[in-house]
Amino acid sequence: MLKYIFYRFMAMIPTLVIASMLIFAIVELPPGDYFESYLAELQASGETVDPQKIEYLRTEYGFDKPLWQRYIGWATGMLHGDFGYSFEYERPVSELIGSRLFLTMLLSFVTIIFTWLIAFPIGIYSATHKYSFGDYTFTFAGLLGLAIPNFLLALVMMYFAKVWFGTSIGGLMDPIYINEPMSLAKFGSIMEHMAIPVIVIGTSGTAAMIRRIRANLLDELKKQYVTTARAKGVPPMKAVLKYPFRMSLNFFIADIGNILPAVVSGAEVVAIVLSLETTGPLLISALQSQDMYLAGSFLMFLALLTVIGVLISDIALAFLDPRIRLQGRAQK
Repeated sequence: MLKYIFYRFMAMIPTLVIASMLIFAIVELPPGDYFESYLAELQASGETVDPQKIEYLRTEYGFDKPLWQRYIGWATGMLHGDFGYSFEYERPVSELIGSRLFLTMLLSFVTIIFTWLIAFPIGIYSATHKYSFGDYTFTFAGLLGLAIPNFLLALVMMYFAKVWFGTSIGGLMDPIYINEPMSLAKFGSIMEHMAIPVIVIGTSGTAAMIRRIRANLLDELKKQYVTTARAKGVPPMKAVLKYPFRMSLNFFIADIGNILPAVVSGAEVVAIVLSLETTGPLLISALQSQDMYLAGSFLMFLALLTVIGVLISDIALAFLDPRIRLQGRAQK
C-alpha cells in the first residue's frame, strides 16, 4: 500500500506539470491580452486612455516577454505561493480567491450533506421495493429533478419568493454584512440565506445519485451471496446494508475526484443567477476578461484538487471493496 501511494504521488508531479502547460496555453489562446481587452472596452464607451500607460503596464507585468518565459515565471511563482495579480480586481489572486473560498466550501459541503441525507435512504428504499408505488414515485421525481436545469429552478424560486413573500433570495448574506469581518450575526445571516441555494444546487445531484444507488444496489441484490445470507436467516436490513449496500458504493467513492474540485468551483451558473458571493462567478469573469493570472491559478488549483481526489478515491476503494487490489496478482 505504501509503495503504491508513493508511486501515485510521484505520478502526480508530471500530471500537474502537463496540466499547468495546458491551462496556460488555453488561457492564452484567445488573441490579445487583458490590457488590449480593457483598452477596447474604454474606447467603446467613449473614454480616452493613454496608450503609453497601457504599454507600461504590459511591460511591468511581463506581457511583452515570450510565452515560455511568462509560463516559467507563473509556474515558479505558484511554487512559492505567489499566484500573481488580478488586473480586473486590482488585488493579489491569493487574497481574492481566499475571500470567497470559505463561502464556496461552506455552501458546497452543506449541499453535499443535503444530497447524501436524501439520496441514500431513497435509493435504498427504491432498490428494496422495486416496482412499488413508492419506487415509481421516487423515479418520477428523480427524472423530473434531472430534467429541470438548476438555473431555471433558481429563477422560478426567485420569482415565487418575490410574488408570495415579497422578499429577494439572492446572495448568501444580508447586504449589511458584505465586506464585513466574520461574526456570529454574519454567520447566522449566511446560514439563513443558504437554504435556497442548497436546494437548487442539490436537486439534480440528489436525483442522479438516487438513480445510481438504486441501479448499483439492485445489481448487488441479485448476486449469490445475498441469497445465501437470506437463506441463513440474516435480518433483511442487515442483509442489505452489511455487504450489498457497501459494494454498491464503489461509484460513490470513485466520484471523490470530482467532488473536491466541485466543492471549490461551486455551481457557476446558479451562483450568477442567485448573485452568490462564491468563486464560480469569479472564474467566469476572469475567463471573459482574459485576467490570465486569476483564471490560470484558479484552474490550476482545481487540477490539483482533482488529482488528490482521484488518489483518495483509489485508496478508499481498495479498503471498501476487498475484490479490488492495488496491484495484479497471479491467478491460480
